[in-house]
Amino acid sequence: MDDDIFERIIFLADPDLNEPVLVCSLEGWIDAGGAANTAMNTMLDAIDTEVLATFDTEYFIDQRARRPMARIIDGVTTELTWPEIQLRYGKDRDGADLIFLVGPEPDFHWSDFVDIVTDAAGRFDIRIVVGLGAFPAPAPHTRPTRVIGTAAAQSAHLLATVGTVNGEIEVPAGITSALELGFAEVNIDMVTLWARVPHYVASLPYPEAAAALIDGLAGTAGLSLDSSELRRSADEARQQVEDMMGGNPDNNQMIEQLEHAVDSEASTPLGGEIPSGDELAAELEKFLRGEAS
Repeated sequence: MDDDIFERIIFLADPDLNEPVLVCSLEGWIDAGGAANTAMNTMLDAIDTEVLATFDTEYFIDQRARRPMARIIDGVTTELTWPEIQLRYGKDRDGADLIFLVGPEPDFHWSDFVDIVTDAAGRFDIRIVVGLGAFPAPAPHTRPTRVIGTAAAQSAHLLATVGTVNGEIEVPAGITSALELGFAEVNIDMVTLWARVPHYVASLPYPEAAAALIDGLAGTAGLSLDSSELRRSADEARQQVEDMMGGNPDNNQMIEQLEHAVDSEASTPLGGEIPSGDELAAELEKFLRGEAS
């Protein structure tokens, strides 16, 4: 390993943390309903956090793809705000230590990024890593959002209480997949929680899925976190979906079919198995092409 890569992270604090949980949610990859981003922002709004470290964005970020924001006052450019990847630290409601990995997903040097993050995790004696994500799924809005998980083989035991994708599936990977494998190499458990967002509303805000991710994180990592505000927002969003469906007979038939399929699944405390990866792959491809409705 090239020791020079560790110059790509700058630590701004050295807090005394007790076996913290590392929560990862980086923007730029699949996030149906904006669930992972909403979940992370909700936690950061509720938890008093400080910056632990920043990453060298010149090395990791394509600044033409993720352009800085310019502040212009009366025609005068006064400053640029650059995209930034950060580690932030704080505590849950019971005082358990947390570290959040936030910001844009790296565009370059994924292997170096994984090495840096796993090294930082070892430095602070991380006890478990939890990634957050959301994907469009053949699921109805009339049922509670379920969460499934992915993990490297070493951490497969964590999937027992979450649920999994049934069978084999190939989809484009996000950085969490690389982190799962990287943490396995250093013997730190990681699981990524994925909220199943109804495919027909995957391009709309879906706060219930964000709440499901927070509850899933709390259950998986033994944390005390509050999703009540998101649950209240979910009731309003659900009514908006009902209005959007408009009592159309075709829509009603689709919902009934999805309800039957979901009700037939073997459920677990946080989620359940998806009967087939084929539907998931098809919906994911449509979402990535911008065809989700």
